[in-house]
Amino acid sequence: MSRRPFLTLPNSHFFLASRAAAVVTTLAAALVAVSVSAPALAQNTPASSAAAVTGGAATYDTAGASAVQPDDTNNFDARQKDLDRRSTDNNYRYAVAEHDCYSKFFVNHCLDSARNEMREKRAVIRKEQLALDDEQRAARAQKRDEQAALQRAQDAADAPQRAANDARNAQAYQDKQRQHALDQAQRTAEAPQRAANEQAYQQKQRQHALDQAQQGIGASQAAANQKAYDQKQANFQQQLDAARQQGAQKAQQRVENQQHFEQKQATAAQHKADVEARQKQAAEKAREKQQQQLQEQQQQQQQIEQQKQQGK
Repeated sequence: MSRRPFLTLPNSHFFLASRAAAVVTTLAAALVAVSVSAPALAQNTPASSAAAVTGGAATYDTAGASAVQPDDTNNFDARQKDLDRRSTDNNYRYAVAEHDCYSKFFVNHCLDSARNEMREKRAVIRKEQLALDDEQRAARAQKRDEQAALQRAQDAADAPQRAANDARNAQAYQDKQRQHALDQAQRTAEAPQRAANEQAYQQKQRQHALDQAQQGIGASQAAANQKAYDQKQANFQQQLDAARQQGAQKAQQRVENQQHFEQKQATAAQHKADVEARQKQAAEKAREKQQQQLQEQQQQQQQIEQQKQQGK
């Protein structure tokens, strides 16, 4: 790395005072900006694969940062907070060092040294951030795989019951269809007998009326008999109409039951198709995301190798 030529500061006290005041102002603004934006620095670092982090767990900087213990590898929140704290501390130390450099004779050399130290620590923090991101992605992927496996196991466990329910519903529908066919056949077979019974009844009524007339029953008795006959006929007609209405209602109910069953079967088939489509879509998205992550890992590896080559 080329070193900037040393800058010889003038001996003017006014120049030193003005430069010191400017540095103090800049340092105050930098501290405010660091306190606001530093927690997001580690979060905004681009992710890369775990393969990009060689040599195992990277060591922390010598500024008193604590190392991540093996039993804390799953404590992502604590590790992220630690990285954020170290990033903020690194920026703060750089701002302080930059401020102190303006009180030294070799300002540029001091600034370069402070900047290089800050960049080295930032690179270490960034490498650990990449490793943490990889572990978080791996944990999320493992959780998704476990949930998918549990769902597949649940579906497989429920498959026999669903098949049994479908078979039972199909058998019940077939039984109802057969019973309906039997009832219809029975009504068709009994139709001639019902017609014959009706005809015999009408004949009997007519014969009764003739017998009454032949016996010379009085007009009042004949009227009463006629009224009773009419009432009986009306009652019979009401019963006949009620039976027909009840038969029509039962037929309508059978039609509605059939439609409801067909609708239920269609809904179940559509639901099964939707579930399969969502599972297929989820699998496709998972494959695409895995490919994208692999590409990002390869690109990140290439960038790290290029940075290493440029550093050499």
